[in-house]
Amino acid sequence: MNLSQFSLEGKVALVTGGSRGIGRASALALADAGANVVVSSRKIADLEPVAEEIKAKGVKSMAIAAHNAKIEDSKALIEQVMKAFGRIDILMNNAGTNPYYGPLMEQDEKTYDITMNVNLKGILFLSQLAARNMKTQGGGCIVNTSSIGGLRAGDLGVYSVTKAAVIMLTQVMAKEWGQYNIRVNAIAPGIIKTRLSEALWKDPAVNKKAVAQIPMMRLGEPEEIAGAVVFLVSKAGSYITGETIVIDGGRVHGEPSHLKKA
Repeated sequence: MNLSQFSLEGKVALVTGGSRGIGRASALALADAGANVVVSSRKIADLEPVAEEIKAKGVKSMAIAAHNAKIEDSKALIEQVMKAFGRIDILMNNAGTNPYYGPLMEQDEKTYDITMNVNLKGILFLSQLAARNMKTQGGGCIVNTSSIGGLRAGDLGVYSVTKAAVIMLTQVMAKEWGQYNIRVNAIAPGIIKTRLSEALWKDPAVNKKAVAQIPMMRLGEPEEIAGAVVFLVSKAGSYITGETIVIDGGRVHGEPSHLKKA
């Protein structure tokens, strides 16, 4: 196989939630593959160091503050990317939130709206804005960050509901936009060591319980997600659309067999 198929030289990528965790790791990996990368999140101060890391790799970068749940922010974000680069080839919808950990019986409307707006509404309308430009230029790629919580019921309530919706949204966008040479896929990480999942891995007891459910017997690192993102948006993945790649150390398949036997 010709490894040049993984090259993203000359491409322009936009990564939301790009200041840390999976977003930062993916932005840096896209830059390693040759793409110019714009990183976005709510706080510019968190983004600027990432943009500098990207520039150090010999490609162009910008840091743009935008709130994923606000459509006006998304419009301004796409406008700035187009003004600076004239095109957008790759969009990674990675921004996400989970402000409430608890039972559905106690879910309040405020945290419900926040979760839905960031994790689902924001993805739809930013993708729509990006896709209109991709259509004009002849195509592009979108990667949405879902979760294994969107594949099976767990303890994350509305967060899991939004992530399940992201998987279906990915399929619908892929079906509608394939005619414009726009590919849309999703990734479904398991427990990755990021700030969003701190409550699930910083506590030693919770961490031990989580690890015991994973065949690979460890949690994932953000960098272990980034390779799949590069693959999906490169020529190497050029006939893949509407799919969700699970990256969870085997967790969706059940606890390690040797622990069941013990």
